[in-house]
Amino acid sequence: MTASTSTDALPAPPPPGTAAADTKDARPSLGSRLVARASGGVVQVFLILVALLWLMPTLGLLISSLRDPTDIATSGWWEVFTQPAQLTASNYSGLLDNDVIAGSLPTTLLITVPSTVLVVVIGSLAGYAFAWMDFPGRDWWFLLVVGLLVVPVQVALIPVAKLFGVVGLFETTPGVVIFHTAFGLPFAIFLLRNFFAEIPRELLEAARLDGANEIRLFTRVVMPLGGPAIASLGIFQFLWVWNDMLVALIFADSGSPPITVALQQQVRQFGNNIDVLAPGAFVSMVIPLAVFFAFQRQFVTGVMAGAVK
Repeated sequence: MTASTSTDALPAPPPPGTAAADTKDARPSLGSRLVARASGGVVQVFLILVALLWLMPTLGLLISSLRDPTDIATSGWWEVFTQPAQLTASNYSGLLDNDVIAGSLPTTLLITVPSTVLVVVIGSLAGYAFAWMDFPGRDWWFLLVVGLLVVPVQVALIPVAKLFGVVGLFETTPGVVIFHTAFGLPFAIFLLRNFFAEIPRELLEAARLDGANEIRLFTRVVMPLGGPAIASLGIFQFLWVWNDMLVALIFADSGSPPITVALQQQVRQFGNNIDVLAPGAFVSMVIPLAVFFAFQRQFVTGVMAGAVK
């Protein structure tokens, strides 16, 4: 018996196009190598710089609200880092003594909180009905709701103003709440209906087999599962109503305006009243920021869940 040659014992090379040949010949592209290198500390440093740049106006407003008007007129807000003695809380003391600004905060809360709660509650109920209840014309009604999303607020200002004048709601806080609720509902219904429709049908059927009616099904099953989307909606609605000026300028009570209109009145009456405008603007900005950061986790969860679905 003759011994086999060494070449016979070697395995044959893989034919071109096979996985082994492709793995051997594969080389990461230049773009892939750049992305791999940039995915580390370089991107993190860049994002931190972008965040600091984004927060720069807020920091400048905060420092300006803590400086004397004379210092604001003669130097930039960054001078406080070399002269920290310029910081003072007298501007906020004067803000509390300003009846227009101090009174505008309760009015803003009386407008924002009911507008947010009503949109969340009514939108949740309507979203569940459009997602899981059968009634005549359901699809056509939902298409009407989607169509209302494209109606701009400016188109309805004059007709609604005339209607509110007839029924006695013009220049009243309930009138502003009704307006914000009406224009916030189409987006709320559209968002929550699409989110609720992704709930597994088997889960709802199992709850119905256990004897749950529609109300119990909505409160015990749908609402807990829709918490992230509802929190996201509440944050959007709160920020929109709190920062609104157009609707408040037209429909709110001129004797008790919200903070956006109150600040605008200060600009009109006192052109250089920076000791009131700076702290007032910061207070009007820090409250929605606090609401956002308080519900940040629910907001991110809702956005990610909507993106995955």
